[in-house]
Amino acid sequence: MRKEHVITKRITLPLTDEIVGGLRMGDNILITGIIYTARDTAHQRLIELIDKGAELPFDIQGQIIYYVGPTPPKPGQPIGSAGPTTSGRMDAYTHRLIEQGLKGMIGKGQRSQAVRDSMKKYKAVYFGATGGAGALLSKRIKKAEVIAFADLGPEAIRRLEVEDFPAVVINDIYGKDLYDEGVKRFAR
Repeated sequence: MRKEHVITKRITLPLTDEIVGGLRMGDNILITGIIYTARDTAHQRLIELIDKGAELPFDIQGQIIYYVGPTPPKPGQPIGSAGPTTSGRMDAYTHRLIEQGLKGMIGKGQRSQAVRDSMKKYKAVYFGATGGAGALLSKRIKKAEVIAFADLGPEAIRRLEVEDFPAVVINDIYGKDLYDEGVKRFAR
């Protein structure tokens, strides 16, 4: 069996076309900067704001949305366990957010073909984070504050300051999909 050398890339946010263009499916990434959290209902509300022509609660240009509903923090910690949720639930809304300038998403699970097509067209990328590792991932979150939809509790939109947050490029702007490639590679 051939042993592959794994290279980890560090990126600092916000994302630009140049940064996104340098990421390839399968790359291990450490993300530093500001990311935002949002799940199903928050996505629905963001789309409603777009439809009304209203301002979004954060500037979406070049940003990453992390699909997470964190647990409450323990005393002295900025956030509780913060593991990724299944990304497919956001697929109905993702195209519109990518059109508005969203450059990255972090979650788990495969994306629809429509979302993959949008990522390719508008130069956005999808990162996978390890499910079941929420307690460990939360250690990479240095600050957390609710900035919108506080009534949603854990699913409110939060502004997170992350340092060396680990992820893997699942879908790049070149149309590659790590899940598809993995199945092909190990098919008998």
